Amino acid sequence: MRKIVEVMFKRFCRVSEFDSEDIELTSGEKVMVETDRGLKLGTVVREPHTVDSTGIKKEYGKVVRKASEEDIEQNRVNREKEQNVFQTCLEKIREYELPMKLVGAECLQDGTKIVFYFTAEERVDFRSLVKDLAAHLRARIEMKQIGTRNEAKMLGGIGMCGREFCCSSFLKDFVPVTVKMVKNQVMALDPAKISGVCGRLMCCFAYEHENYEELKKNMPKMGKKVQTEFGTGKVKKLNILERLLTVELEDGSEVEVIVEDQGGEAVFRVVKKIEK
Repeated sequence: MRKIVEVMFKRFCRVSEFDSEDIELTSGEKVMVETDRGLKLGTVVREPHTVDSTGIKKEYGKVVRKASEEDIEQNRVNREKEQNVFQTCLEKIREYELPMKLVGAECLQDGTKIVFYFTAEERVDFRSLVKDLAAHLRARIEMKQIGTRNEAKMLGGIGMCGREFCCSSFLKDFVPVTVKMVKNQVMALDPAKISGVCGRLMCCFAYEHENYEELKKNMPKMGKKVQTEFGTGKVKKLNILERLLTVELEDGSEVEVIVEDQGGEAVFRVVKKIEK
């Protein structure tokens, strides 16, 4: 049995699990934890809970201690330092004329290592850049390439909905978004309307996917023929949320039909004739 605590390092980043051992912790407390990059300052987002680790091969990092005032102050100093090292790296990239876009910089807690995050369309030979930065900044340098979704998350911004990006405001993990989700919500496949600033399909299409899947049960697809009390017709338009269809009858007239579920079977009831 282990006492596992959930820790977040930056606002709305992925939550990680650590073995808290016998350290008593409460939500909101700052802690120093052991990671593959050394000690890091994090915030407890879920208090220690017991986990049966029998047969589980997962390795947990450890909570080393509660963060001291010195730890918190060092973290603040590092955040300020990141602005300066970012600018230095940006100037060096321009100097070496490298085809890469610098997105962010992270100074690790003890100050001995700096991680630079970048995007690039192709493989970049940054060995000379790393050597120059290491000598100039007197720290170990790591260059980490990230995708466009992570770039949007790190930089933040306002989406076409007028709200802050989901990824930089409340999403902790990216979820897969597919064209099928877009089609299920009867959206036109216009890249300008269905893509986020990152160029990928907008994350919000995943939020209501399950609801649309449920509402679509027993609803016919576009172009399918259905039988109404006014005769047979072809589906021209769908309103999934209201379970309404626009049906073109064989005589050329159109009717609005509501789809009702009766004993697991779809019944099409005309609610309005559409005047042309």
